Amino acid sequence: MSSEMSIIGLFMQASLLVQLVMMLLLITSIASWTFIFQRNKALSSARAEMKKFEDKFWSGIDLSRLYQELSARPSLQGMGRIFCSGFKEFVRLRKTSHTSGQGIMDGTYRAMRVTLSREVDELESRLPFLATAGSISPYIGLFGTVWGIMNAFIALGEVQQATLAMVAPGIAEALIATAMGLFAAIPSVIAYNRFSHQVEKLENSYGNFMEEFSSILHRQVMSSPSPDASAQSGIQQ
Repeated sequence: MSSEMSIIGLFMQASLLVQLVMMLLLITSIASWTFIFQRNKALSSARAEMKKFEDKFWSGIDLSRLYQELSARPSLQGMGRIFCSGFKEFVRLRKTSHTSGQGIMDGTYRAMRVTLSREVDELESRLPFLATAGSISPYIGLFGTVWGIMNAFIALGEVQQATLAMVAPGIAEALIATAMGLFAAIPSVIAYNRFSHQVEKLENSYGNFMEEFSSILHRQVMSSPSPDASAQSGIQQ
């Protein structure tokens, strides 16, 4: 392939609008791959943290001790953060003598629900960009292709004798825009679907933990009707 028919050569010969389309798609592709690696790392870390927390939580450790250990961590995420927010609110409400058992459980569950919502928002970070890139990149590339082919045929109409060598570069440079659009869109769509499924599984796991933890705390409330005495003691599962 000659230098004029190389990808770089076709890019340099393309019209300004087609060049802008190609540059936009290149930037979109680079940003998509950057977010793909970031989200993959973040979700892998969230799954590892969840498994580590579940192993410790269901080992029979005293919940007050577990709360102290987790609270001392500089960075806490996922299920551990949900646990800490719920346990902190539970202890605070139990120290309030006028709060009923149902009020304690409702307040505890609301605290965990708010934390769960924030955790899911963090897990879904950058996913809207991947969805948008996967949806519009092919159309942006198609726009560049249509514009390039249109210019090629306009130039072809200005000559009396047309040859394939005259129209081929214009069509080739136009088709590169479509190829770049697909190159940006396909990984983004695959990553978005994969990450969305992983976030959904993590959210379901967090929700199940909230229900199980609420049941443990509910049993504690029912077995210790005196808030002042129970608030000072450790809580066992």
